[in-house]
Amino acid sequence: QAVVCYVLPVRDFLRDFHWALSHTPTSLHINQTQHCKLLPGLVSSQAQLCRSNLELMQTIIAAAREVKKTCQKTFADMRWNCSSIDIPSDSSRYRPDLDRGTRESAFVYALSAAAISHTIAQACTSGDLRLCSCGPIPGEIPEPGYRWGGCADNLHYGLVMGSKFSDAPMKMKKAGSHANKLMHLHNSEVGRQALRDALVMKCKCHGVSGSCSIRTCWRGLQDLKDIAIDLKTKYLSATKVVHRPMGTRKQLVPKDIDIRPVRENELVYLQSSPDFCAKNDKLGSVGTQDRQCNKTSIGSDSCDMMCCGRGYNPYTEKLVERCHCKYHWCCYVTCKKCERIVERYVCK
Repeated sequence: QAVVCYVLPVRDFLRDFHWALSHTPTSLHINQTQHCKLLPGLVSSQAQLCRSNLELMQTIIAAAREVKKTCQKTFADMRWNCSSIDIPSDSSRYRPDLDRGTRESAFVYALSAAAISHTIAQACTSGDLRLCSCGPIPGEIPEPGYRWGGCADNLHYGLVMGSKFSDAPMKMKKAGSHANKLMHLHNSEVGRQALRDALVMKCKCHGVSGSCSIRTCWRGLQDLKDIAIDLKTKYLSATKVVHRPMGTRKQLVPKDIDIRPVRENELVYLQSSPDFCAKNDKLGSVGTQDRQCNKTSIGSDSCDMMCCGRGYNPYTEKLVERCHCKYHWCCYVTCKKCERIVERYVCK
């Protein structure tokens, strides 16, 4: 099948790789080693991993597409709504907000690292990857009425293979500035730590008439959307850092509180972001004109905040919904269709 290939610099792996995947046809199935050549933006060690584990590469492609969808949904209520990932097909690069070391870049790197490991861990559980299986049974003895069973998400395998792939470009000698590499490596690890924190006990009930006298339990990962919400909180409280000598080498230290080291669980960024109110191609801002806002909200999606004081225009929309539903024995439901007019608002 015909696939357009692009030659992309290694300068920013995240931008190039996600751009490449967003332009990879959904019909392309990575099942032959030559297919790895059809994925631009891979560095040599990633290409080697692709050739040696084709199933894994298919999982990573799925993860990259999940990052785009999850990021845009998580930030739908803010001025920056992850539009940088939603690039047009005729563009050869992301917008500059992900080129620069901004907090937006920090979030996307963290989410990408978490998503790749998350997707791999669950692919082991579902049987989509033949080189791994269910995660290990916990060593601790469960409480009375509980027993370990089921198929746990293989978080360990997901973390090992995910970091091997995600971090490879930043560990190359020609991978951009040292400060950017440190920032991206740190934020990727924050994403994986958020994934570790998202491993929870899940149980299924057994017993007569749903009595739940016995629960079979396993360790499973929360949905990626929940991890993204956790990372969004870290994004909002991210720490600005500078690259300066600390002992015998340069490290990232908080710009305003350089008496302490960077914490392992905080996102960091090197450059401040624009306010994303107006369109500015140099800064990577698409602006908020024509964005929908919430007139009654007092949060980031309010018309005052979203529209940056420019005002908003109302418009009406007709919604058709199911209504007056009735249950019939046995066993189906019938509904009528109802129309209602709702008022919405978009930024000027």
